[in-house]
Amino acid sequence: MNYLITGGAGFVGSHLADTLLAQGHRVTVLDDLSTGSMSNIAHLREHPRFRYVIENMLNPPLLAELVDEADAVFHLAAAVGVKLIVESPVRTLETNIRCTELLLAVAAKKGRKVLLTSTSEVYGKSTAIPFREDGDLVMGCTTRGRWSYACSKAIDEFLAIAYWREKQLPTVVVRLFNTVGPRQTGRYGMVIPNFVRQALAGEPITVYGDGLQSRCFTHVSDSVRALAGLMEAEAAVGEVHNIGSTQEISILGLAERVREMTESKSEIVYVPYAVAYEENFEDMPRRVPCLDKIRRTIGWEPEVNLDEILDSVIQFRQSRMLNPA
Repeated sequence: MNYLITGGAGFVGSHLADTLLAQGHRVTVLDDLSTGSMSNIAHLREHPRFRYVIENMLNPPLLAELVDEADAVFHLAAAVGVKLIVESPVRTLETNIRCTELLLAVAAKKGRKVLLTSTSEVYGKSTAIPFREDGDLVMGCTTRGRWSYACSKAIDEFLAIAYWREKQLPTVVVRLFNTVGPRQTGRYGMVIPNFVRQALAGEPITVYGDGLQSRCFTHVSDSVRALAGLMEAEAAVGEVHNIGSTQEISILGLAERVREMTESKSEIVYVPYAVAYEENFEDMPRRVPCLDKIRRTIGWEPEVNLDEILDSVIQFRQSRMLNPA
């Protein structure tokens, strides 16, 4: 197969490229490097079945050409990270909705299958734990920028499913739950890379809010294995699937575990949301996926536990400290 990955120089996209190439496929990456990085795909540049194009998705002739050359498309290009979303709501909405709309329109003309990566953020303030794909989405008010990302990704999902129902474009939607691993940056507020960096540097480990909010973290190798499996599964077309772990931990507990695993003397300090992000910032107290559907569809289970996830990030960070280039 010849796959196109939009956002392929990003954290998840670069790992997906690794996996697809290892399976014998051809891969083209399209990325404008707004949040991705050439360092993520530098090791692939000489690979005979890999190529990259540095350009914005909002270039219809180029996008049409790349989609035409591909057999299927993994659409990962999106605004990422709570910090970026709060600080740049216009960019968030434009990147997520316009790029998805353009890609689906081009793919429909070419008849190319599209897998759209959405997010657990779309569940919003729902308290129906664990989150099921057919559960209600509960959003906050429009004056709070936090929810612009969730709403834009929900619109992306509506678009993808509408293209399947109305135009028979085969689309697959997945909701990623806190994917973590080597190459992920803490630049946009990703919690584990930030905690690991702070602990290794002996800096205070900054916990936002009271630290009692809990999350489930998924290793990137598990996530990309699920992405590849769902792309191939006919039963996934026109459907939404959660991809995540059910191993839940509070953010305070996570900070303590990182400090322990790094043997750090860092102090854990609490930072109010209003200082970290904006006034009236709302967070999700729990975020736990139901995995029944993906188990039925492709028999997928996460294989990497939390300590293994943390160890992989710690080792990656330590290697970067020793070899900054």
